[in-house]
Amino acid sequence: MTDQTAFQQAMAALDALHAEDPRRVEVEGESLPMELWHAGRMSAWLERVVPGADELTQLAVRSQHMQRWQVPRNEYPEGRVGYLTWRRDQGKRAGETTARVMEACGYSPEEAARVSQMIRKQGLGRDPGTQAVEDCACLVFLENYFGDFSKQIDHDHLIRIVQMTWKKMSPKAHELALALPMSDEARGLVEEALAG
Repeated sequence: MTDQTAFQQAMAALDALHAEDPRRVEVEGESLPMELWHAGRMSAWLERVVPGADELTQLAVRSQHMQRWQVPRNEYPEGRVGYLTWRRDQGKRAGETTARVMEACGYSPEEAARVSQMIRKQGLGRDPGTQAVEDCACLVFLENYFGDFSKQIDHDHLIRIVQMTWKKMSPKAHELALALPMSDEARGLVEEALAG
């Protein structure tokens, strides 16, 4: 019998799944599984977005990208509809996997279903847990991916993406996003999008 709480067991089991990601990222001289690193960034942002967040929100935020590498984006059609379908399917898979892990660690089916709902982003703008997942995802994107992403996308399309991302974020996340270190070019894009 283990002395770990259900929360500790679930976090360890989820991180073990994250660690299976074959993609690697170099962080301070150390090679880490990309998804495990991403999950850590999500959790780090949660501490700033919702200090003292409850266990279920912490589990949802940690699992938002669960095993995303298993179904690559390029297996879906190009364009917005293909992207939204891929994202919906990824949320469903991540929610189901996380729920199974939670129940195996002693959480109730209702608690597992609640976390799955947050991961699928149900109730965005109304549900505080779902909003926390979205805020952290947006902040991780802006902090780590936006600079490179902005070089690959047509300018007008990029402005629309920033505007749509901004609409999904809470006032607290807006404040944190504006404080992020960005290149002059990236900051200019954000400012243009917000002025539009």
